[in-house]
Amino acid sequence: MDNVPASRKRPRGIYLLPNLFTTAALFAGFYAVLAATQGRFEAAALAIFAAQALDGIDGRVARITQTQSDFGAEYDSLSDMVAFGVAPALVAYHWALGGLGKVGWLAAFVFTAAAALRLARFNTQVRIADKRYFQGLASPAAAAIIASGVWLGTDTGVAGADVAWLAAILTAGAGLLMVSNFRYISFKQLNFQGRVPFLLAVAVMLGFAVVFVNPPLMLFLMATTYAVSGPVWTLMRLRQSRLRHRRDSH
Repeated sequence: MDNVPASRKRPRGIYLLPNLFTTAALFAGFYAVLAATQGRFEAAALAIFAAQALDGIDGRVARITQTQSDFGAEYDSLSDMVAFGVAPALVAYHWALGGLGKVGWLAAFVFTAAAALRLARFNTQVRIADKRYFQGLASPAAAAIIASGVWLGTDTGVAGADVAWLAAILTAGAGLLMVSNFRYISFKQLNFQGRVPFLLAVAVMLGFAVVFVNPPLMLFLMATTYAVSGPVWTLMRLRQSRLRHRRDSH
């Protein structure tokens, strides 16, 4: 073994810093499930949002510190599956879907299976896909719909059983959007290190202020608006393409 060239030896160990954030996101997803089984749905929803924030940090930390690795990418996908695939589905099931019987667990399973398929498709296309767009709704965004919806319901005193069918439609619908071919803006081209116009900084400040007025409602509206933007934008592009084709044919 000592005669193996250094270039062929596999590096041992893993990078600690980015994987700490990934582990924290994984724990947040796990905690969301535990909180939901105990009936603490607001805590469960907040845990999913915490997982979202941590999931956004680990990749940036890896790029900044030059600690990207295949292990980190695979670990991040597994963490995403728990935090944004399993956890939201089980939170929705315990809050509202359980009373629907087979329809309830089927809606939850559609979301979980769609998240797995979405992550698998993303991993196979990561090197060839246009980084400006997502093909299908990203799993963190789909999880945000469920988390903000549950949080909004608990905050306003609405029992999950009273909106069970609406929750089933939202859960299954978010899952189907994940495996759709609708294109969504990824926001990956935003440069957070460069200079930005002063008015943009003011707009961001106002955005935070609006969210903090009523966090569950505003986050739910933002999540659903982003989810709807994919089909709307795709249909608009198809319509423009057809009009252009008609003009060219004439």
